[in-house]
Amino acid sequence: MTPELKARQQIDQQLTQCGWLVQDYDDMDITASRGVAVREFPLKTGVADYMLYVEGRAAGIVEAKPEDFTLTGVETQSGKYAEGLPSNLPAYKLPLPFAYESTGVVTQFTNGLELDARSREVFAFHRPEELLRLVGLDGQVRNRLRQMPPLDETRLWRVQAEAIRNLERSLAENRPRALIQMATGAGKTFTAVSFSYRLIKFAEAKRILFLVDRNNLGRQTLTEFQQYASPYTGMKFTDEYTVFHLKKNTIPTAAKVVITTIQRLFSMLKGEEDFEEEGEDSSMFEVEGALPRKPVEVEYNTRFPIETFDFIVVDECHRSIYNLWRQVLDYFDAFIIGLTATPTEHTLGFFKQNLVQDYSHEKAVADGVNVGYDVYRIETQITAKGVKLARKPGMFVPHRDRRTKVKRYKELDEDKTFTATQLDRDVVAPDQIRLVIRTFKEKLPEIFPGRTEVPKTLIFAKTDLHAEDIVKIAREEFGKGNEFCQKITSKTTGRKPEDLLADFRNSYFPRIAVTVDMIATGTDVKPLECLLFMRNIKSLAYFEQMKGRGCRIIDPDSLRSVTPDAKAKTHFVIVDAIGVCEDEKQVTRPLDRKPYIPLDRVLDAVKTGVADADLVSTLAARLTRLERQLNDKQEAAIAKAAGGSPISELAASLLKSIDADEIARQAAQKYGKEPTEKQLQKVELERMQTALKPFHKAVLRTAILNVQAETEQVIAEAEKDTVLRAGFDAGALEKAKGLVTSFRQFLDDHRQEIEALQILYSRPYRAGLRYSQVRELAEALKRPPHRIEPERLWQAFAAVEPRKVKGQGGKQLVDIVALVRHALDPATDLVPVERTVEDRYQAWLDERARAGVTFTPEQLKWLDAIKDHVAASLSIEQDDLSDMPFNRMGGLGRAYELFGDGLNDLLEDLNMRLAA
Repeated sequence: MTPELKARQQIDQQLTQCGWLVQDYDDMDITASRGVAVREFPLKTGVADYMLYVEGRAAGIVEAKPEDFTLTGVETQSGKYAEGLPSNLPAYKLPLPFAYESTGVVTQFTNGLELDARSREVFAFHRPEELLRLVGLDGQVRNRLRQMPPLDETRLWRVQAEAIRNLERSLAENRPRALIQMATGAGKTFTAVSFSYRLIKFAEAKRILFLVDRNNLGRQTLTEFQQYASPYTGMKFTDEYTVFHLKKNTIPTAAKVVITTIQRLFSMLKGEEDFEEEGEDSSMFEVEGALPRKPVEVEYNTRFPIETFDFIVVDECHRSIYNLWRQVLDYFDAFIIGLTATPTEHTLGFFKQNLVQDYSHEKAVADGVNVGYDVYRIETQITAKGVKLARKPGMFVPHRDRRTKVKRYKELDEDKTFTATQLDRDVVAPDQIRLVIRTFKEKLPEIFPGRTEVPKTLIFAKTDLHAEDIVKIAREEFGKGNEFCQKITSKTTGRKPEDLLADFRNSYFPRIAVTVDMIATGTDVKPLECLLFMRNIKSLAYFEQMKGRGCRIIDPDSLRSVTPDAKAKTHFVIVDAIGVCEDEKQVTRPLDRKPYIPLDRVLDAVKTGVADADLVSTLAARLTRLERQLNDKQEAAIAKAAGGSPISELAASLLKSIDADEIARQAAQKYGKEPTEKQLQKVELERMQTALKPFHKAVLRTAILNVQAETEQVIAEAEKDTVLRAGFDAGALEKAKGLVTSFRQFLDDHRQEIEALQILYSRPYRAGLRYSQVRELAEALKRPPHRIEPERLWQAFAAVEPRKVKGQGGKQLVDIVALVRHALDPATDLVPVERTVEDRYQAWLDERARAGVTFTPEQLKWLDAIKDHVAASLSIEQDDLSDMPFNRMGGLGRAYELFGDGLNDLLEDLNMRLAA
């Protein structure tokens, strides 16, 4: 068989799959089907390999070439044929509007109805119905992209508007892929909903696919669409257009926006009737170690033709989207638009370096869209070194069943050494968890000076069981009830995780949430001020995603509604109890056939529909190892869940599916004695998919994990832990020094133009500093590019000059005066204004007492109130005595009755003595 004849056979098959009836020229009947592809069709300019008829009229041609032929050079030939149709034959338009060039392996398509028509590679042929739709349009989508109306920026801020304009410019230039980088909290999803609306309304997009990382983010995205109000019509998005979050493997005809995960989409293309929602609960970041290295294979599915979507939006998905799953995206003839806060080189490469918006976390912090962070390190002996347990006759050590949590006591068979990486998996050291939590509690006044409330804190745990241990100990150490600390994971029972998450976001309780991966990516909890890492992360992108949970800004009133003593969110703190900020991060981690990938992660990868030899081998090895540990009851439980197949049979089936000899034998039976490499790969894939099919059922995965969980953890309850260090890391100290330096530079730069600074710089000191002048100074400090908050600045001085800082200040506006005075004279201590006023007031009272002056209890009550007013406002005038709280004490009239004509002198004396 010649290469060209082989290509023709493959093209015939593909055309048939795509709804075309393939005929020879001599036997052609263009009424036999809506779409007819006629072989060897004679034209004025030569013979077209295929002429495409739609409803009895010529619409396009297909030029066939052998595999490995460069198709770009064939476009001229196709164009010549498109112009060669005799004028007396029925056609939609001359020259013919549609041209394909194909080798049967690679196919490219040119739509001549588009301006500056350019060929593009497509996965398969369009269906006849699609070509009929295209010739009937008033304007093609790609033409309309050049005529988009001006952007209404009413509800957009600068970066969002820039992103949309740059994206639409890229689309107008017919660039197939575009990437938008926007820092967490900058409004990526709102931006995406905004441009999706414009693409449907003005470019007349048929349908948009919106891909999310996992199911709960799909629910969040649907809410964004539901809440979006059009700036052009005032209507809600979902009132104008139908938006579906897929729960089944079907796409409603009316849907204009479809929200789903890549896992479900792959399942749909594979032809599966259904896909369990549980398969969409795991983030791709969590299962990356178990994902294979080779891209998944996709075949044409008649239910979902390539023209199903005009645009695909990929929202904050794992890099595997652009590696493992790329053929799923390439399947559709659609523009692909990526949204990310943390692009990797893989992401940029997939999007052909077409970064239409580059708005990083650093830029967002500078603009006040994000807040920065500090790192506070807690390191303990056991965390760093692990734990050693010595076998002692007569000493019983608790062992805990991972699933039932039941403990039994038995002697150790031998001395055991557990490394740090085995903590909270094979061995649990309760004192290590307790010491970390206790140290965190004790150091909160240092981490968040001046605060009494526990800030909203998210703790990242290693496993669900580890999370439970942390929750229990956190409640005990803080002396609080159940509502104070809650576990929020995909395995949370009772209340739904999303309801607990809503409480964490909007209510006072819980103060602390413990998660594994549920809140690791994409989830918006704006009041969050502290991330406590008790698990390590090797993936750089995943770590950046986790950090993003803390960087979102929130207005002060909303923050105080859940954390009453918080003045403003100026930054967040990473409390690193595991060394996560110190370990070198990797962009990716390839799969080895090694035992370090947890079984639950392997099964998570399987349930997404992935079939790969490494994955199959790893699962088989893990099941074989598990089988040796099972009793009869446990084996029966797995067999029942597998429909009667014992675990040994499941493992054997997996190994047999990747047996090279078996694959070659089956391929020879199917394709002939010498199957090609591609045919061998296809047979291997089919065999692996068959072997993995039982594991797609949640009941079997659950049964396997349950019996694995019945293997025991050693509880090292007698092991005492010690703190090795607890304090801000060097990076945080450098940030603090930078802030102090920036503040001093600000003072020097603006000493002549801000009244408060003119007074504070005066030598000798010129009295008369007013509250309004201090407020003007505070507002100037908060403006870009400085963005200096007094409380944050106070903390910086405390870190840089701990011996000079006395007390926790910065919460009162007037503390700016203390900060300026200390900056101008570093030899003096930095003391809150309230404390300085109090000390001076007591000294003033002592002087009066020594001079023989006594005050009545009511006079002292008035003097205390005057002192408090000066401490808050820097001065007091007679008019102030008519306001709160003095009006409740009798007002100015009562003050004259108590202090007589000496009232004015008294106020002047207190102003000078207390505030000067």
